[in-house]
Amino acid sequence: MAAMGAMAAMGALPAGAGALPPLPTLGVPGVPELKPLTRYEAMRLGPGWSHSCHAMLYAPNPGMLFGRIPLRYAVLMQMRFDGLLGFPGGFVDRRYWSLEDGLNRVLGLGLGCVRLTEADYLCSHLTEGPHRVVAHFYARQLTLEELHTIEISAVHSRDHGLEVMGMVRVPLYTQKDRMGGLPNFLANSFVGTAKFQLLFALKILNMVPEEKLAEAVAATQKPKKPAIDQAAGAMGNAPAAKQANELVASAKTGNELADRAENQAAAQAAAEAAEQAVAGLESQAVAEQLMAVPGAEAVEQPVGLGANAVAEQPVAEPME
Repeated sequence: MAAMGAMAAMGALPAGAGALPPLPTLGVPGVPELKPLTRYEAMRLGPGWSHSCHAMLYAPNPGMLFGRIPLRYAVLMQMRFDGLLGFPGGFVDRRYWSLEDGLNRVLGLGLGCVRLTEADYLCSHLTEGPHRVVAHFYARQLTLEELHTIEISAVHSRDHGLEVMGMVRVPLYTQKDRMGGLPNFLANSFVGTAKFQLLFALKILNMVPEEKLAEAVAATQKPKKPAIDQAAGAMGNAPAAKQANELVASAKTGNELADRAENQAAAQAAAEAAEQAVAGLESQAVAEQLMAVPGAEAVEQPVGLGANAVAEQPVAEPME
């Protein structure tokens, strides 16, 4: 709360009141910096600028995950209608509302039972891109019971199931695999400046050490191994080795079947050749036997001369 009060007081100082201390920056490698400005500077911007106001609600959490991982804090974010993560809030029309009044109006639609004041103001940043937007950010520390009441109330709010799919808690721990917890959460898709604001608030409010934030961001930027490789590594490469052995055995079986088929074809060809040779010998033997029989030629000749012989026989004269 002291950090938020200091930031709010800093933002309220007029430009000519003296030199202001430098505004804090995020300073986490891999996360682009946004240009900070005081609340007073933001309010002096011309009418061509739009103002968005969002809030982070959090509470100290003494719970332990699996009885050994400290949760430290419960931090609320939203799953939006477009599948992106963000904080409760929205755009504020400065023609009709102050920043806090506009923010509370939007929070009433999404949460239903919380009101923020200028004392909850944390920071303002100029966003990147073609649209001229100033992103104002607020943070309010609650008790865990109060935070849980807001979670329940959000389910019954007007926007639940429409613009807001539900509330989520941010895991602030990192598991032994260096990905579970905050790193995996940061690998999700965030709307606008939400990811930057989350990291900035965790740093400024001393909720997560800066080196832990840097490690979590760095873990999300490393190329991920395919799920099959991770599973093989987790099981000591046993599945991969088993699959390789199965492939080798399959290839060996295929080679054996091919060799067997080739041997059968060769044996069949040899048998056909032997049958042809035997058939040739039998034909030759029959021919030789026929040539060796005596009178075979004489027997054939009467058959050919039978008609002439009958024709040449004298016809007996009829008896008187």
